[in-house]
Amino acid sequence: MALLSLSRRLRRTPFSEGVEAAGVKAYTVYNHMLLPTVFESVEADYRHLKDHVQIWDVAVERQVELRGPDAGRLMQMLTPRDLRRMLPGQCYYVPIVDETGGMLNDPVAVKIAEDQWWISIADSDLLYWVKGIANGYRLDVLVDEPDVSPLAVQGPRAEELLVRVFGDRIRDIRFFRFDMFQYEGRDLVIARSGYSKQGGFEIYVDGSDIAMPLWNALFAAGEDLNVRAGCPNGIERIEGGLLSYGNDMTDDNTPHECGLGRFCDTQTAIGCIGRDALLRVAKEGPVQQTRPIEISGDPLPTCDRYWPMYANGKRVGKVSSAAWSPDFNTNVAIGMVRITHWDPGTMVEVEAPDGMRQAEVRENFWI
Repeated sequence: MALLSLSRRLRRTPFSEGVEAAGVKAYTVYNHMLLPTVFESVEADYRHLKDHVQIWDVAVERQVELRGPDAGRLMQMLTPRDLRRMLPGQCYYVPIVDETGGMLNDPVAVKIAEDQWWISIADSDLLYWVKGIANGYRLDVLVDEPDVSPLAVQGPRAEELLVRVFGDRIRDIRFFRFDMFQYEGRDLVIARSGYSKQGGFEIYVDGSDIAMPLWNALFAAGEDLNVRAGCPNGIERIEGGLLSYGNDMTDDNTPHECGLGRFCDTQTAIGCIGRDALLRVAKEGPVQQTRPIEISGDPLPTCDRYWPMYANGKRVGKVSSAAWSPDFNTNVAIGMVRITHWDPGTMVEVEAPDGMRQAEVRENFWI
């Protein structure tokens, strides 16, 4: 097996010391940083996430900060979601598109103030696109990457753990909202959000110097809750239909193809750079779209490349993510399916690594 050569271009995170002490077994590279992918095993990590509480180093979700009088205008230029009613203290899931309507990222926008926004990005160099737009349009805004590193607390006992560290006011945070909490003299944004369907929070740790003190404080407070280090889990995210940018969608796909049309207010999101292209897409409708796919047979390996999808010998789509689900006792998958075969209940064939498998297009994801 080939090894990955490390260099300063591949950055550690402020929590890497804790991740290594917790026994991380594998990483992936995400935004030029190390993202843990396995601790005990993918299956054991999955079970623990659903039953207890985990602390995730997701510092790889870098922030693109917009600060200045034109911050709100720039934010609206990036996304077809109408942000006019968004208030400070809210988080919005926002498709970011280019001039053709293609997906560049699917981050969470965090509105700190009218003149300050954080874009908590997925895996792509979005910072350069945003800087280019700001400079090209001569906007009065500073675009930069601040020293802010998210730490996720996920699982059914996440709220109980955070209450012990930050107090009962944690319970008042609504879904996709945030509030400010003090830790070692810093004001930290804590949002009820995260890349799982098990419930939890994301702490935006402002300053690398307090990262490990907070990590250690959370573990100390959660000993009796069976707290462990964890990471985004491939099985659980597919069950919940959480898309992965770069895997389930790229800049070749529009938000409508990715099933994100509900986050596009194309008629009213005036100023969005990709608005004209998306208006045409909305009028004509997509010819392919993301769907949950159930694949029959024995457990399949992780889907590390696209698996072609066929019907009557004709190519009708592809599977982009797949895993065996212990809870649902089946192979769960996410696929991009052509309009002719995307109706729920449609039977297709998937060319898996071990040969052709029968599969069914589902109406809903599993959780």
